[in-house]
Amino acid sequence: MTFSLKVLRDAWPALWDGLKITMLASAAGMTVAIILALVIAIAIRGGGPTTRLTLNSLVTVVRSTPLLIQLYLLFYVLPLYGPKLSPLTTGVIGLGLHYASYLSEVFRAGIEAIPKGQWEAATALHLSRKTTWLRIVLPQVAKTVLPQVGNYFISIYKSAALLATITVVDLLGAGLNYAGETFRYFEIFTLIGLIYFTIGFTLSRILSYLESRFA
Repeated sequence: MTFSLKVLRDAWPALWDGLKITMLASAAGMTVAIILALVIAIAIRGGGPTTRLTLNSLVTVVRSTPLLIQLYLLFYVLPLYGPKLSPLTTGVIGLGLHYASYLSEVFRAGIEAIPKGQWEAATALHLSRKTTWLRIVLPQVAKTVLPQVGNYFISIYKSAALLATITVVDLLGAGLNYAGETFRYFEIFTLIGLIYFTIGFTLSRILSYLESRFA
């Protein structure tokens, strides 16, 4: 069977729609992950022993189990005992929860890197807790953790392909559907691989540029 460019042209509209879903899921999942990770990191630092133990245990469980298993639990098991969510919403939540467990450690390390004197200075100036976090701590943490956050966004973008296993018609899902109908797997998966590589490489270059700017 020869490689056909016509197959790529015919498949492109479906793959383009799938790519938009992939990017949406990646961006939304990253947003959820960052918010949850900040909450976890701040709670672990300022919470009591019970709070720290509970959150550390949850983070360990999530980090020690595959993302695919977590997606299956959310999509196939959770509806039996709780709300039934759409495949895309389930995927975004799954990506967010999974990567929040990793980013929380990144943010916690960034927070702990803040010199003790700055915390003492904020106290001496009678700054509120909110002002201390928003004006002093978090801006420095953002600069410190940017490379790691960027790398995890690229990881989320690649991991979003797993959403096809819970019926999300993302880039991979659209490719699987088209290839299943036409049996042109070679062309479809070649194009999908090139798309993932191009976007992933572009994101890595943007990340390198931002790192140099912040440095």
